[in-house]
Amino acid sequence: MKTVPKVVAFSIVGTVMFGLMLFLPAGTFNYWQAWVFLVVFALSTLIPSLYLLRTNPVALERRMRTGPVAEARPVQKVVSAVLGLSLVALIVVSVLDHRFGWSRVPTTISLVGDVLVAIGLGVSMLVVIQNGYAASTISVESGQKLVSTGVYAFVRHPMYTGIVIMMLGIPLALGSYWGLVFVLPGLIGLAVRIGDEEQLLKQELDGYSEYAQKVHYRLVPYVW
Repeated sequence: MKTVPKVVAFSIVGTVMFGLMLFLPAGTFNYWQAWVFLVVFALSTLIPSLYLLRTNPVALERRMRTGPVAEARPVQKVVSAVLGLSLVALIVVSVLDHRFGWSRVPTTISLVGDVLVAIGLGVSMLVVIQNGYAASTISVESGQKLVSTGVYAFVRHPMYTGIVIMMLGIPLALGSYWGLVFVLPGLIGLAVRIGDEEQLLKQELDGYSEYAQKVHYRLVPYVW
C-alpha cells in the first residue's frame, strides 16, 4: 500500500476504534471529555504524521508497523499484546468511571490530562523525527546508526517515556481517577520490553553499550 493512502487508512481506523472504545461504554455521545480527548489525540498523531510523510516517509512506515503480529521476538509479541490490552482496559474503565460516577474529576484536571496526552504523543513523534530508525517494533536494521543526541541525551528510550506520559493523561482527560490503576501493568510491560530490547541493542547496534554507560536512565531521568 502506498504511504499516503496507508496514512489516511491508519488515521481513519484509529479514530473509529477510539470512538468505539469511548462512546459505546459511555452509552452516550454527550461526553465532552471524550470529544476533546479524541480531537487532541487525532491532531497530535496526524500533524506529526503529515510532517514525516513529507520529510521521512520511510520512518513513518516503520512507525505504522505495530502490534504483536509485527514483532519478530517472542517476548515482544507477548509484551505488545499486554500493552495493548492495558491501554484498552485503561480507556474503557475510565469511560465507565465517568459514566457511573465512581470518581469526580474537575474540569481543570481533565484539561491537564489532555495536555499530558498531547505532550506524550508529541515526545513519541519527536523521537521518530530525530531517529528515523525508531519504530513500533523491536529490531536493528542494516546500516542503522546509534542516535545519542536530542531526547536520547536524557533517557535511552524516550519513545516509551512519551507513552508513559500519555497513559497518565488519558484517564484524567476522560474524567477518571480509577483508570490510573491500569497504568501499572503498562509500566510493568514497558519495563519487560525495555529489558529485552536492550539485550538486542547491546548485541547488534554498534556503540550501544558505551551509550548505556553514558546515559544512565532508561525511562525517567533520575528514577530509572
